Amino acid sequence: MKEYKSTHDLLVYLESKNVIIKNREQAIKKIERYSYYSIINSYKSVFKERSNDYKQQVSFEEIFALYEFDKNIKSIFLKYILEIELMIKSLMANLLAKNYGLEHYLKIENFDNYKNEQLISKLIDTINHEVDSNKKHDAVKHYRNKYGFVPPFVLTKVLTFGMISKYYGLLKQRDRQQISKYFKLSDNLLAQILRNLTLVRNISAHSDRLFCFSSNMYVSLKGIIKKYEGYINLYVIIQCMGLLLDNQEYDEFVVSFNKEIENLKEKLSSIDIDDILNIMGYDL
Repeated sequence: MKEYKSTHDLLVYLESKNVIIKNREQAIKKIERYSYYSIINSYKSVFKERSNDYKQQVSFEEIFALYEFDKNIKSIFLKYILEIELMIKSLMANLLAKNYGLEHYLKIENFDNYKNEQLISKLIDTINHEVDSNKKHDAVKHYRNKYGFVPPFVLTKVLTFGMISKYYGLLKQRDRQQISKYFKLSDNLLAQILRNLTLVRNISAHSDRLFCFSSNMYVSLKGIIKKYEGYINLYVIIQCMGLLLDNQEYDEFVVSFNKEIENLKEKLSSIDIDDILNIMGYDL
């Protein structure tokens, strides 16, 4: 689009591309609430032929159903990744406090000396900057004012999942192994999973598409996932989450996810639910 179009004009434009609009009033409300770009531009490719023309009998309602499906599964993923984040932060805080004390744990010698020293120094600087930026956080303020330092169990509260993931990956191997042992995984596999979950968490917390997620950050899952060839998609991420969540949490996660698949299935007509499952990486 090279010029402004009103919501009415946008619907007329869609109809000119042979997209059916079953309920014009509801379509207008949805576009005004979520934006044309977020609904149509982000999800239309699934409903198009290779010629870039829309498939026969595509409706606005179908495209919106995929948008809504993606929005709903982002909420589901975010909920359970936050559980994983809490576990990792708790395990990290306990390990750092136990092995390096409450005050002097952020020293370069407490990290893996086989890792790039510049990366470690950069992480330490980033963490210190994050603490300085959170001076008004109640716990940070309390410990800095009263004791002059911030202990690990407070630090982890103000660090993002991405920072925690990097921090874990730069720990001494024996420290990484103490944490990964909790999940009965190798330290390398846990580090790989956390890097990919950071991407999924960020997508889930924002407006990007999740159902077609892919990553070039390898996860060594051969022998764990059947027919796994190193390509990361949403199906692989779901299996990874099963390695970190307890059985009850994972069952709840899968039930919620499958419910959204069934809801979407009922709303599709020009394409099949298998088309979406294929994109997500399910081996049909």
